[in-house]
Amino acid sequence: MSQTEHQFLDALDKKLWIAADKLRSTLDASQYKHAVLGLLFVKYVSDAFDVRRKDLFDQFEDTGHDYYIDPEDFSSPEEYLAEVESELEIRDYYTEKNVFWVPQLARWQTLRDNANLAPGTEIEIKNGSTHTYTFRSVGRLIDDALEAIEKDNPKLKDVLNKQYGRLQIDQSKLIELINLLSEIPFTHETLQSKDILGHVYEYFLGQFALAEGKKGGQFYTPKSIVSLIVEMLQPFQGRVYDPAMGSGGFFVQSERFIKEHGGAIGNVSIYGQEYNHTTWQLAAMNMVIRGLDFNFGKEPANTFTNDQHPDLRANYIMANPPFNMKEWDIGVSDDDPRWQYGRPPTGNANFAWLQHMLYHLAPNGSMGLLLANGSMSSNTNTEGAIRKALVEQDLVECMVALPGQLFTNTQIPACIWFLTRNKMARNGFRDRSGEVLFIDARKLGYMKDRVLRDFTREDIERIAGTFHGWRKGEGCEDEAGFCKAATLEEIAGYDHVLTPGRYVGTAEEEDDGEPFAAKMERLTVQLSEQFAASARLEAQIKENLARIGYEF
Repeated sequence: MSQTEHQFLDALDKKLWIAADKLRSTLDASQYKHAVLGLLFVKYVSDAFDVRRKDLFDQFEDTGHDYYIDPEDFSSPEEYLAEVESELEIRDYYTEKNVFWVPQLARWQTLRDNANLAPGTEIEIKNGSTHTYTFRSVGRLIDDALEAIEKDNPKLKDVLNKQYGRLQIDQSKLIELINLLSEIPFTHETLQSKDILGHVYEYFLGQFALAEGKKGGQFYTPKSIVSLIVEMLQPFQGRVYDPAMGSGGFFVQSERFIKEHGGAIGNVSIYGQEYNHTTWQLAAMNMVIRGLDFNFGKEPANTFTNDQHPDLRANYIMANPPFNMKEWDIGVSDDDPRWQYGRPPTGNANFAWLQHMLYHLAPNGSMGLLLANGSMSSNTNTEGAIRKALVEQDLVECMVALPGQLFTNTQIPACIWFLTRNKMARNGFRDRSGEVLFIDARKLGYMKDRVLRDFTREDIERIAGTFHGWRKGEGCEDEAGFCKAATLEEIAGYDHVLTPGRYVGTAEEEDDGEPFAAKMERLTVQLSEQFAASARLEAQIKENLARIGYEF
């Protein structure tokens, strides 16, 4: 994006976050997350509906368009306008352009114009036929608007969070939020409205994740990590799957990647699964805002006990599942066909997630998943044996060690596993059979604030570029302290431990010409002098304190 577009979005972020904060004092983070994002969703679908409505009105007046309505066919201007108004309410005109049909009760103007009504006031609503709606409260009006959207759009069944009427909140706060969202334009000279709303939605998810702390990690993976995995896998076409999708960050970034590289969004099919119902709703709204088609299963469900896509074989799989999850296997059979490389231990789901993803991977598919560092070296129960089997079957393609402090919800050190079912030469890649690339990225990134680290764009390009260069055999050489391509025999020599640091070694320091023995002697003398100076200063401080009557 241009600098002007960035400035516009940054200013919009700040204004909207101020709006969200109006609810913050009266609702906990998880509640006000849904309150704000739900209203943003209504604003988006209503705005998209209004844009299509205006286009239709112009087409009805355009003599060269198939939808032209000739005023000469009517006996009066009033009759002509009535016909135009009737045509504007035909659902097919909207669905043919993949625009959600929004009934009058759910249109933003209805919310804005009626939010301040007294309870018991009747509103005239046209939806096929004219009827009255009795206003009770603004919260109930929002819930009924969401219900109307779901009813008229089966794709959204059970997706929208209809809880506004039950929120323990001063209704005036909701009215303020509606008024503020009404005043902020979701239009720009060069940015599409769905791109603006998509950006705002993503920004809010990040802010809410920070506000919720540890719980926030259940629905949000930091953008830089998502971007890195997407840049390395490059999901241009085929089936993309995330079995622990949270709010759908990997799908959003995949869409962005495809657009930036001139691909077609229609070449990708999105499949996801999520156990938490409200997070499942967030993900579905995230897709709708961007106009992406998706299949998140019939319902929110446990990936291990109620697989929503049992027959799926995906070309790309990306996930950030919960780290080190315990007691994951209640109701899961010991001889489940997914445990092809060994039965994962009850006390840790890391290799259950990994094998579930492998089970759903197409013959030429590739996958990347975030796991705790322990997965690279642990021999607890069956973990070492499973890892050995994965290496010996030549499924592991690349291991990336990440720096600490990347996550809002955990300080557990993490890594990324990249696996593939086919390392043979194809699609511009060389034959990598019997090799694994190790990348140690622990020294990359910068501190974006006191507690969180982030990757720069250059960091992501360096890691992804190294991976692609190695796959293609183009200019990728071992670099001490950063990357190394190891053979399966070398890995076996380390007892199938996959920690990158064991393979890449340490970066060579520049030789300053001073012999080691001489340098140690000099530094030892220097340290002794500093200790002596410290002792003198301590004695002086004690003496000064004694002079004014303080004993140390």
